[in-house]
This record gives sequence, C-alpha cells and structure tokens, in this order.
Amino acid sequence: MDSKEALVALNMIDHVGPVRVRQLLEHFGEAPAILGASRQRLLQVRGIGEETAEAIVHWEKSIDLKGELQRINDFECHILIQGDEAYPELLRQIYDPPIVLYVKGKLTPKDKNAVALVGSRMTTHYGVEVARKLAYQLAYVGVTVVSGGARGIDTAAHQGALSAKGRTVAVLGTGINIVFPSENADLFERITASGAVVTQFPFNRAADKQTFPIRNRIVAGMTLGTVVVEANLTSGALITSGMAVDYGRQVFAVPGRIDSPRSKGCHELIKKGAKLCEGAEDILSEFEYLFPSTNRAPTPDQTGVLPALALSENEQKVFDVLAADELSIDDVIRRCGMSSSAVSVALLSLEMKRVIKQLPGKLFVRNR
Repeated sequence: MDSKEALVALNMIDHVGPVRVRQLLEHFGEAPAILGASRQRLLQVRGIGEETAEAIVHWEKSIDLKGELQRINDFECHILIQGDEAYPELLRQIYDPPIVLYVKGKLTPKDKNAVALVGSRMTTHYGVEVARKLAYQLAYVGVTVVSGGARGIDTAAHQGALSAKGRTVAVLGTGINIVFPSENADLFERITASGAVVTQFPFNRAADKQTFPIRNRIVAGMTLGTVVVEANLTSGALITSGMAVDYGRQVFAVPGRIDSPRSKGCHELIKKGAKLCEGAEDILSEFEYLFPSTNRAPTPDQTGVLPALALSENEQKVFDVLAADELSIDDVIRRCGMSSSAVSVALLSLEMKRVIKQLPGKLFVRNR
C-alpha cells in the first residue's frame, strides 16, 4: 500500500479528519504506518482518543479500500494529496486542508488565480443574471470561477464561466459520483470537460447538514476571494464568506433591493466591511498582481503610439468608438450596436489590456 492509497483509506474512516491525520503523520511519519499502528501507539498521539484509535485499528472491517480504488478507476477520476503538485496551493495553506481530493477533470496552475462566486439556492432573476455576468467577465480575463455546483447562484456562476469559454471548478458536498441536484448532470459534464469537479468525500457519500459546511471551506480555501451574489441571513454562502475571512481572503458582496430578503445577507456583509461589488472590475482591482506588468501591453503614454494588440472583433468595435471623447457605457452601446453584456465584457477586457481606462462616473476613454 502506498501513501496515496493509505490516505484514501484514512479519509474513509469515521472520526478521522484532516487535523487528526496531520497529528498522526507528525507522529508516525507516513500514512501506511498509521494504518498498521497498534491501539496503544495510536493513543500516544495528541488528540487521538479511544474511539478514533479503535476506528483506525479495525479499519479493514469498516471500509472497502480495494472497492474504493476500483471505483476511482472506473469513474475515471483521480486523487490528489497535499504533496501533489496539482493540489491547490491556496487550499494547502488553510488550517485543515482535505486529506485527499477526488478530481474529475483537471486542476491546472491557472487555477491559483481563482475567485469563488456563491449565493442562495432560492434566487431572484436579478441574482442569477448578476452571477452569470460576473462569472463571464472573470472567466473571460482568465480567472477561474469556483462555486458549489448547487441550484441558484452556484449554477449561474458555472454557466457564466462556461459561456466565456473559461475555467470553472465545482466543489461538491457529496461523493463525486452523486449528481446533486440531479438536473445539473449535464452541467457537471461540461465543467469536467474544461475545468474540474472536486470533492473530499468518498464515493456514494450523500449530502447532509455536515457535508455542506465542509464543502464550503474548500470553496473559500482554494480561492483568492469570495463574492456573495445573493443570500438571505441564514444562507450557507455566509458560512463560506466567514471562512474566507478566517483564511485572510477578500470578501465581496453584491448589493440588492433593500426590501428583498435575498439581499439581506449581502447587505449585512457590506456593513461588516465586505467590499461592495457592482462589477468584475471591483473584484479585479483587488488582485492587480494577477496581471503583472510584464504581461501587459505598454500603454500609449509609455510608447507614444497606440499599441498593436490582437483585439477580438467586439473589443475592436468598442475601441474604435472610444476616440477623443469620454463616453458612458450607454453611449458605447448605442454607437456600437452591441448588447450591453457584450459591451461590458469588451470594456473590461480592454481595461485589462491597458488600452482604455475608466474615469469617475463610469466614463470610458482611450489611454493616451
């Protein structure tokens, strides 16, 4: 048995979590040694009581490791442990990183630049549209959108990122073979094709009240910041944002109607110091280091000439109408003849390329 297989087994044992596994590894050095340890030796480890020691000693009676490894192979997913290069670096830094991650699809180095978009399952049309728009804009400029794969805001976030042909990661509160909600089966397939579906739970683990907070810590832990799009005061999205604060990550909240219960949670977050988010630029402005100067095209004031950039068709249209005058987004939409969402994305991308800038009052002008 190698270390990865032993960690899969430990992850399946009741009463053994990430913190206890860390303590056991500090004592025994490697995972297979933990499974082979006597009850007496296990009890010598700080934090290991009678119940946990008994569960580990008799692990072969309670779990089917061979069957689990076969299920992993048959389902065509793979396991990541903390020592693996592909294990999310930000997640590795939290207090209780998952012992193992089941991954369907692929995590890549690009996913270090990830932002969580979360919110209520019971949504308004406004919340769904905002989530899709924010996710589209973030994914379009190369930010990985992470959410929980649930109904409502989570689903809209994944859909928006996929529409931009960007990367998105769904973190499940179930075993990786369980589609919950069932209507998201096709969505999960699309996510695995260009991103990843991940969980820490073994196969066939059903959702319950414990699994979702555990899932939420992964969402908060593997991302640079968490955006709450729409949430009431009891929403699990507030658990995610609270964990983000605990991990020293940025929290954003989208404002809504003052008389809507679905916005109460977001407004409470803003009162407590979350950054008010009206668009992707509010998020990206906090993470300018994601776009280091060496990766940016020189601005005209640096070169004296307009940059020779490869612009998309929509970006070129927007750039062309931004001549000497300062224009509002409504003016740009009218002159381009494009939809408001297409113009918003093009403006954001042009800002990231440093060929235009936004002035106070949401006016846009070319960089000079």
